[in-house]
Amino acid sequence: MAGKKDDSRPLWQILVPFVSWAGLLKEKGALRADLISGVTVALVLVPQSMAYAQLAGLPVYYGLYASFLPPMVAALFGSSRQLATGPVAVVSLMTAAALEPIAAGSPEGYLAYAVLLAFMVGAFQLFLGVFRLGVLVDFLSHPVVIGFTNAGAIIIATSQLSKLFGVSVEKAEHHYETVMRVVEAAMANTHLPTLGMGLISIAIMLALKSHLPKIPNVLAAVAITTLLSWYTGFGEAGGAVVGTIPEGLPAFNLPVFDWTVVQQLVTAAITISLIGFMEAISIAKAMAARTRQRLDANQELIGQGLSNLAAGTFSGYPVSGSFSRSAVNINAGAVTGVSSVVTGAVVGITLLFLTPLLYHLPQATLASVIIMAVLNLIKFKPMVHAWRAQPHDGVVSIVTFLLTLAMAPHLDKGILIGVGLSIALFLYRSMRPRVAVLSRYPDGTLRDIAVHNLPTSPKISVMRFDGSLYFANAGYFESSVLSIVAANPELRYIIIDAEGINQIDATGEEVLYHLTERLHASGIELLVARMKKQFMDTLHRTDVIAKLGETRFFPRVQFALDYAWDGLGPDYDRNSCPLNNPI
Repeated sequence: MAGKKDDSRPLWQILVPFVSWAGLLKEKGALRADLISGVTVALVLVPQSMAYAQLAGLPVYYGLYASFLPPMVAALFGSSRQLATGPVAVVSLMTAAALEPIAAGSPEGYLAYAVLLAFMVGAFQLFLGVFRLGVLVDFLSHPVVIGFTNAGAIIIATSQLSKLFGVSVEKAEHHYETVMRVVEAAMANTHLPTLGMGLISIAIMLALKSHLPKIPNVLAAVAITTLLSWYTGFGEAGGAVVGTIPEGLPAFNLPVFDWTVVQQLVTAAITISLIGFMEAISIAKAMAARTRQRLDANQELIGQGLSNLAAGTFSGYPVSGSFSRSAVNINAGAVTGVSSVVTGAVVGITLLFLTPLLYHLPQATLASVIIMAVLNLIKFKPMVHAWRAQPHDGVVSIVTFLLTLAMAPHLDKGILIGVGLSIALFLYRSMRPRVAVLSRYPDGTLRDIAVHNLPTSPKISVMRFDGSLYFANAGYFESSVLSIVAANPELRYIIIDAEGINQIDATGEEVLYHLTERLHASGIELLVARMKKQFMDTLHRTDVIAKLGETRFFPRVQFALDYAWDGLGPDYDRNSCPLNNPI
């Protein structure tokens, strides 16, 4: 089962997980399929990685460096066989957001901090994976991710407008202010050849995607506009091109640990680690459901962590799993992680021999590649769906979306506020769980008297509490019971249907004990029925069962009713009681 924790695996399966799928290569056609899919993904990855490096504020070849070893490492040490790892849009944007405030005026420092950030992200993910703490990702609720992803996609797309229009402006404190400056500059000083290159790139990608989907549209746009740029002398006419890319593979080099900078990057590193992993594991789970492959979330954390460590030691920047390239990988027939090894090898060949061919690649083409890639991430229907499912979730999604837009480039603040709000609203809901007074429905079941307008007994009341009984709602539980008592002056027995109480903490059991004692002193017996094991285990450990007496606890509501009717004696006609089962 995807994401299932499994501590019984041998150590070798954790250290060298690729051994578990290596045998699949013996199947007929498997190796050929991996070779084809690996090359296919590389044809998409090479131009995309350069575009995303530009988005991260780095030289384009840093994207190629991050696409060389990280995909191989993630495939060999992760859990998914088809996940394509490398530079992605959201992580690239978050990298730029983290680095610009501390290194905007120092290009050398910016590069050094990018490598350091990748190393920190990798170390944190590896720590979570080794100690099996992948559950921390669950704090990033779906509404938070929806809101952040939509805002991030808009920020990413608008951040490329200056390159698309060929204008340059000074960055403002907030992203939306920078966009306004870009719009003003574009209205007065658009570089028409640059805009033309961008529009041609977009037109090529749209046309191929619509009419010839089997042709790699990104690669085609890059190849055609690069040739056009070279032929027309675009670079000499004021157009921005990629320029010289250093030939050769990145060398091993540990990042420089400046502890002042480390402290400044910690929050960003943790946020990128969690967001990046959530993106990766979501893709991996979707593909695992399709291939019926067993997936281990903590092993995937190890794979992603090691891939980011590889990026941090070979001049890359933070990476994650890619939706688009993973889809290309699995649709091309990838069987094992060998496909990602092939992808990395093709990138390595590009770095060794093909970089001169990229000299005339227009920056506007890379900007258009980014814009086209992130447009698919803008989806408002999930936000509407979240609102319909639970209005609180809709609020979280909208607030995260708006705050991320308003606070950009400080993206981590939007996420953190969204996470805090989702936790606060969850606690608020759990503080006031649904309380229902029950009576007998004509079909024999016990149902809410307020919903079904049912009569109930003046002597016996059955109350269902739909939530765990803990410190935040124990007072509400007590008030609910006392309200029932106040509304029924003749009440002699109150039965708590505890089926919905999954847990009870020290505060909850203390309130239950004292409430039972107070009611007993007033001539009212509090009984509990349908308790769960964890509920009873707590009461046994604290001796509440012994203090109150086991006769107050019943496995079924019917048994508690029988006890109450017996206690009321012959003067009370149980046959005419509204709580009696007519069937």
